[in-house]
Amino acid sequence: MSNIDTKCVNAIRVLAADAIQKANSGHPGLPLGSAPMAYELWANHMNHNPKNPKWANRDRFILSGGHGSTLLYSLLHFYGYGLTMDDMKEFRQLDSLTPGHPEYGHTVGVEATTGPLGAGMGMAVGMAMAEAHLAATFNKPGYDIVDHYTFALGGDGCMMEGISSEAFSLAGTLGLSKLIILYDSNRISIEGSTDIAFRENVQKRMEAFGFQTITVEDGNDLEAIGKAIEEAKADKEHPSFITVKTEIGYGCPAKQGKASAHGEPLGVENVKALKENLGWPEPDKSFNIPDDVYAHYAELAKKGAEAEEAWNKLFSDYAAKFPEAKALWDKFHAPVDAKALLSDEEFWAYEDKPQATRGLSGIMINRLKDKLPQLFGGSADLAPSNKTNMKDEGDFSKENYKGRNLHFGVREFAMTAIANGITLHGGLRAYIATFFVFSDYTKPMARLAALMGLPVTYVFTHDSIGVGEDGPTHEPIEQLAMWRALPNVNTFRPADATETAAGWYLAITSTKTPTALVLTRQNLPQLPGSSKDALKGAYVVSEAKDPADMKGILIGTGSEVSLAIEAQKELAAQGIDVRVVSMPCQELFDAQSAAYKESVLPHDVRARVAVEAAADFGWGKYVGLDGATVTMKGFGASAPAAKLFEKFGFTKENVVKTMLGVIAKAND
Repeated sequence: MSNIDTKCVNAIRVLAADAIQKANSGHPGLPLGSAPMAYELWANHMNHNPKNPKWANRDRFILSGGHGSTLLYSLLHFYGYGLTMDDMKEFRQLDSLTPGHPEYGHTVGVEATTGPLGAGMGMAVGMAMAEAHLAATFNKPGYDIVDHYTFALGGDGCMMEGISSEAFSLAGTLGLSKLIILYDSNRISIEGSTDIAFRENVQKRMEAFGFQTITVEDGNDLEAIGKAIEEAKADKEHPSFITVKTEIGYGCPAKQGKASAHGEPLGVENVKALKENLGWPEPDKSFNIPDDVYAHYAELAKKGAEAEEAWNKLFSDYAAKFPEAKALWDKFHAPVDAKALLSDEEFWAYEDKPQATRGLSGIMINRLKDKLPQLFGGSADLAPSNKTNMKDEGDFSKENYKGRNLHFGVREFAMTAIANGITLHGGLRAYIATFFVFSDYTKPMARLAALMGLPVTYVFTHDSIGVGEDGPTHEPIEQLAMWRALPNVNTFRPADATETAAGWYLAITSTKTPTALVLTRQNLPQLPGSSKDALKGAYVVSEAKDPADMKGILIGTGSEVSLAIEAQKELAAQGIDVRVVSMPCQELFDAQSAAYKESVLPHDVRARVAVEAAADFGWGKYVGLDGATVTMKGFGASAPAAKLFEKFGFTKENVVKTMLGVIAKAND
């Protein structure tokens, strides 16, 4: 290690420690221990250009152990990604560019929002899958325009979390050789030595998953780290897992190797001792970085600019030689033409016969696949049930990276993180699928998608007690409320073909919001009054005969809209005029103008009943204190669907009875 290399490694440590100490909050242990491997990777093995952080063929780096964010912020600062010293001084402060955990879209150079341990590992697998698919789609002999690596750095916590095992098992199966994991093995967790809860041979586990495994015994040995990374790159058949043995809190005499180094500031005196131990000039000064450190990092950054310049020349030649491929590349990377899709008659066409919305969704997917060649997705071992297979598009596999159908196996948690990674990579539109009740397994990573503003599409089928004989374990009750509670997610439960098309239109044209499509197993009738107004979240699907004199409003979603219309007819036969509102997406409706919302749910019509085969949580704001719900009050049961709807009150008679009770109460 040269003197300047040593100095630049220690600069990362010192700056990280100062930022954490000033904030009096943070995690110094990982940055101090991992600084050498991060420096060696960014300096000598990773193609990245600070002048163009979105260069398409850059190598991706994810700090999966997001609590060590000052490691990443220090790298971004030194390489000139736009983080100033003032930004470093504002670590963990309100509205700063250096939040507690890295946030995608907030800080330039951050490739993914990380915080929940293991999440970054799953997203890294998704990025590597995206790279493999795009390379297979676009590369020509002599023109590898898609040719980059995905690196992820994490520690023992990331290895303990189950999501990592799910994701790595799939990565090994797929032979993602451009995926390289750096394991910061310091054998310390918050509660102390990892021996108290984590004694497995991680390398053997990774080997079993199908990874090449490499070990670096000394985490300060830049040469050994560099050789390990090059060995990883040389393996063209397997992803690689590099264990780097480090000391948490390295360099701080009172904290090195101790759990107390993990998640609390070192303390003023310990920061000074750290600097003295590292031979840092003027250890009493904070945020004191010598000019030669910045000069060296500036020289290193030039290599990335040169790499992009060479790629730009290659891509220019590629575009000239393969104009059709260039046109396809542009289509992959362009926004979806929402206006054209809205007026596309073929997309909105349907057969007037009862169909399950999961089947209708499958039709939509196969209409979209030809319009959107960048569509890339699949299911957690449920494609035949979720209806998510793209016909004649092949399966993405180690033998065929060009395939567009993804098979995640029974790995919902990793699947959702992988979809985030695919979307973050760029150039592809990801969708994933499972049964709605198992959306519980997807929620933490979907939450990250919402936080990052990623337009991932979730296809959730078997959406209610209509699942039937599989029983209460498979019948979602509280899941709709859970998804509606997530900020920046559109939860869309369509009632028929037109509304299903509207849901897919919403999903595929979204730019910053994930969409959850909640779909039936059972057949539903096509509703004469359904329309593209479903894109407003709620609309009048069946009007009262005399809107000026209507006595109440029935609000339904999904399979219960047709039930509400049946009840409306029965009420009309009794001389009681009510309106039926279909509300496939509460979030969209809430975003409409006050005038539109008033036109659908007039304030002076207080007799309202919501009908939905799920928990009633959240319906109060639509039915009010004078309204009522026909909803689930507990879990489901095992029986044919028709028997269950009858047992739990989802019948025309019960909806009519409930509406009459509400009207009577309003009249009193």
